[in-house]
Amino acid sequence: MVVAYVLITTATGKEGYVLEQMRKLPGLSEVHQLFGQFDLIARMETKDYDVLCDEVLGKVRTISGVTGSRTLICARFKRD
Repeated sequence: MVVAYVLITTATGKEGYVLEQMRKLPGLSEVHQLFGQFDLIARMETKDYDVLCDEVLGKVRTISGVTGSRTLICARFKRD
């Protein structure tokens, strides 16, 4: 399982529309509006890295009103 947080910027006034479109994505577990540099943060869970890439590049970034994104992929550390 791959977990990632996607920080999203939107065009002015498009935050609500982008939020609703994000809620339709299958890999999405949470999405919240933010104050500050980014407009939304989404927590995504996918079965592997390739599926995550498809979701972010093929779906999130193609939503009308999305102007940019930053994806933070959670690390999995193996315990000794």
